[in-house]
Amino acid sequence: MMSHNEPNLETHERERIVFENIKNHPELHHNALLKLIVPEFMAKTTFEKTKNSLIEKEIISVQNKGNMKFYFPTQNYEFKSQQHVERNTNNSFHDLKLKIKKLNTDYSHKDIDEKITLANFLLINLLRTDNGFTLLDSVKNPNKTLYKDEHLTIQQLINQIFGVIRNDKDYEIILPAIVSYLGLLMPKN
Repeated sequence: MMSHNEPNLETHERERIVFENIKNHPELHHNALLKLIVPEFMAKTTFEKTKNSLIEKEIISVQNKGNMKFYFPTQNYEFKSQQHVERNTNNSFHDLKLKIKKLNTDYSHKDIDEKITLANFLLINLLRTDNGFTLLDSVKNPNKTLYKDEHLTIQQLINQIFGVIRNDKDYEIILPAIVSYLGLLMPKN
């Protein structure tokens, strides 16, 4: 629920406001920071959720001094965020490979809506994972593809998913739904 005075801000705007205030006022403890931000920029609950999100993403860190909490920008954030992206991307990659391995046996036993949902889930997450590897390639060495094997495997997994769909008895219904959904992710004219 939004407070009456709270502007309708997107998540990234709220995170920027909280982060900026923490960066600009490192001497402020939790309650003083709260008074600075609430209700001018967001409600108290929104502030708490935003602050917790920044902590979870390791953008800010917490330090206790007595019974007071102080927040500060995380040291070496760029390096830590790169590690975070790398860990999540690799975990997603291996998880998806396992899920797709079971696809040949599981897919045909599902109803049409489940097939569409599963195929969309796998394809979207493969594309996101490939984006993760592309981002890591760009950050680590923009002149060389370090994750060439992973990119190729993702291509093969996407092909495998379409192969399973192509061989399914409900192919003519499933394929248009999947292509339509994936069209939302493709470049526009």
